[in-house]
Amino acid sequence: MRFPFPRSLPSWLLTILISGLLITQIATLWIVSQDRKDANNALELFRLSERATSLVKLLNTTPVSDWNNLASRLASSGQGITITTQPDVPTVLASEEDLAELEDVLVARLARFGVVDARIRRDKLALGAHTAVVQTTDSSDIGDVEKQINDLAATANLGASLTTSLQFGDGRWINFTTRITPADPIITTETIPLFALVVLSVILVAIWATRRLTAPYRVLERAVHRIGGDLKSSPLPEDGSREYKAAARAVNTMQSKLLDYVAEREQLAAALAHDLRTPLTRIRLRLALVEDEALSKSLAKDINDIEAISRSVIDFATSELANEQKEKVDLWSLLLSIADNYPEATLDERNSDMLDAIAYCQPVSVQRSITNLIDNAIAYGGKAKLALRQDNKELVMSVKDNGPGIPPDQIEEMFKPFNRAEKSRNRDSGGFGLGLTIARNVARANAGDILLKNDPSGGLIAELHLPIWRG
Repeated sequence: MRFPFPRSLPSWLLTILISGLLITQIATLWIVSQDRKDANNALELFRLSERATSLVKLLNTTPVSDWNNLASRLASSGQGITITTQPDVPTVLASEEDLAELEDVLVARLARFGVVDARIRRDKLALGAHTAVVQTTDSSDIGDVEKQINDLAATANLGASLTTSLQFGDGRWINFTTRITPADPIITTETIPLFALVVLSVILVAIWATRRLTAPYRVLERAVHRIGGDLKSSPLPEDGSREYKAAARAVNTMQSKLLDYVAEREQLAAALAHDLRTPLTRIRLRLALVEDEALSKSLAKDINDIEAISRSVIDFATSELANEQKEKVDLWSLLLSIADNYPEATLDERNSDMLDAIAYCQPVSVQRSITNLIDNAIAYGGKAKLALRQDNKELVMSVKDNGPGIPPDQIEEMFKPFNRAEKSRNRDSGGFGLGLTIARNVARANAGDILLKNDPSGGLIAELHLPIWRG
């Protein structure tokens, strides 16, 4: 199973931001926890040192014969010590570096009181008497301070402890245990909502910032798609971040160069057609002098073909850069008027009253595109079946013929200029292979497209897709 990596720039940015947030949060919690643990450990060692010093000073002011009585009195108060001939900590050197260092500190500090050795051991569970839990007679009267004291006492009873053995010069050992109060946890039931609120706030800010940062690129994406359908669309505004301005400037430069290229192609085609018109006119005049009627008709047909080719080339050259203004067009009414001019065409009028068949397009160019599709259907299939339907946000006008169809691997080839696919369709059907190319250029210039597909029952279906006008 592959890991579902993000597939878009906003997703990547959010993933990076949120991952960085979580890693930073976890690292911060760990660092704070370690610092608190170290600080708590240093405090406990300080408390142990102070208690050891106090006990040794107390014993130093007490006659040796009364040490056992003193130990008994201290035991009854919960601060007991034991006086033995053997240490409670048999290990000579502590296993932890900080405890070993504290042993040396205690020996150096208490040497003047007769202490010659010190041993400290950390026990995982507290030993000895439990810390008393303060409780009032009525639990409903417990205040915040009393609750905190009880919580600390309960925590101390569950914590670790430090057992200390101090040896005097006469060989006797003083043993006592100091309970360690565990450091407060970073994450508690009280802090979890706060952490969750902080994380949620940062995530919301990250989402807002990501959407704001990537908004210009969504505009850029839509603009590039719009230019692909309409070269004369408005250029992108060159404002915003430095990177976006550079990208917008590059897109505008590309659009300008494409416009210049298409305009030059249109001018070339127009100039070629104009230059051909004069010699063709002279040839027509000279045909009147040809006495052979069959030859005259043959030459006249050739001249008509040349003129038709010239017109087709001009139509092709101008189909991508038409100056016609767009307006609201009732495609159903347009299709009805076109179908009236073709006896070979039949129009499917079912559900026509339910169609919201208004498109925003160039009416003359779209009409020419539809007539090209109908002409192809009649030329290659003898008849044309027309229909109009609504598909989500599009209007789809279909033209079906009764011809042999087109092999699926050659369908896209039909949209290339001067491609007639003679191997699969009638070679003697006429045309110059520009009808579908012009029709698709017109459709895409109006934010639509033309698709070809074979009908399972036979024939080819050409579909003109145009977006519905929503006002």
